[in-house]
Amino acid sequence: MSLTIYGIPASRAVRPLWAATELGLDFVHVPTPFQGGATRTPEFLALNPNGHIPVVADQRPPEQGGEVVVWESMACALYIARHHGQPDGTSITPANAREDAGALRWSFWVVNECEADALTVLMHRMVMPEERRKPELAAAAEKRLAVPLRVIERHLQQQQVRGEAYLAASRFTVADLCVASVLNWARAARSLMAEHPLTHDWIVRCIERPAHLAAKALGEV
Repeated sequence: MSLTIYGIPASRAVRPLWAATELGLDFVHVPTPFQGGATRTPEFLALNPNGHIPVVADQRPPEQGGEVVVWESMACALYIARHHGQPDGTSITPANAREDAGALRWSFWVVNECEADALTVLMHRMVMPEERRKPELAAAAEKRLAVPLRVIERHLQQQQVRGEAYLAASRFTVADLCVASVLNWARAARSLMAEHPLTHDWIVRCIERPAHLAAKALGEV
């Protein structure tokens, strides 16, 4: 089997890159930027007709279905964890139904409840040139984010009571990877993070993992 990941770390492609790095997989990274037309070539559109990164291409034996192509960043990360990791209770791969449900639930949750507003905060608090930032958009996004952040803060409190330091287990799993990759964008809202200290500390623990730092450092174009 061979695994190929298309995309660049400075994008949602960091999610499958991080997952593969956490698992210590031998994979091929094809740096594919989202600008400049690289995702609009006939070759790339044959992989993902939406013209977006990331894409994961998994060459499997014929008896396992042959080539599998996955797009959508959360699906890519979840796929890698499920089909390339071992459910042994030590890796990012869910080890049982409860952990698997947690990975699915929290990944869909963060996309639906948090991603758009977290990206707005990042862009208008930090990334965009100051003259192009619209603080009112960031403020409105932060107000909306306060609602889901209360949900995850409460969950992390409950996890502490259970003796579990992460979202779905006592260890870091793909659930944490998927959710932290989004909520890290919201750290630009410092007052919001101060109001949710367990969430902030959990985000920092996740993104400071060596595998995340290594995935972010992969060559870009």
